Amino acid sequence: MPLPFLTADRAFDASAEDIALPFDDHDSWRRPYRPGPWRVAAAATLLLLASFVLIAGMITAFAGAFSGAAVCVGLALVVIFCALRLLRVGAWVSRHGVRRVGFFVTTTVPWNRATAVRTVQQPVRWLGFPRTVQGQALIVVRKGGEAVPPLLTDSNADFLGRGEAFDRAADTIEAWGDEYRRG
Repeated sequence: MPLPFLTADRAFDASAEDIALPFDDHDSWRRPYRPGPWRVAAAATLLLLASFVLIAGMITAFAGAFSGAAVCVGLALVVIFCALRLLRVGAWVSRHGVRRVGFFVTTTVPWNRATAVRTVQQPVRWLGFPRTVQGQALIVVRKGGEAVPPLLTDSNADFLGRGEAFDRAADTIEAWGDEYRRG
């Protein structure tokens, strides 16, 4: 028995693994790949922690310490914000340019200011930690040679252990760059 509500973004017979979402509206910012399992697991763990903190806040409020409950609720809101921000981290594209969303900083490069979008071999950070490993990175070369951190790496939370997904996402972003840099 097919369940059509489970197949809203793909055909029923299509494999659900590593299929990029369709891009109907090229003016809105879209991530051309699905968040990876490491990123989703980290966000889910943070949300689980937030639920425990909210329960602690509820118990504290029932005990009559409302200032302690307010601190728990505030801490839970910060943890929820961090989990949601962690899910937004990545490369986003639109007709206007390419955007690298980091946890603290977001950098946008318009297509007319980019000279190239290409994949290079270089040392990359493993899961965002200070440790570096040799890997692939998708970089944007700006006019004037300004340095931009890599858009994607094959060792970040979206692509660790998913080399084919990295190649597909890098090719998609490179294709967007080729299409919109020309005109």
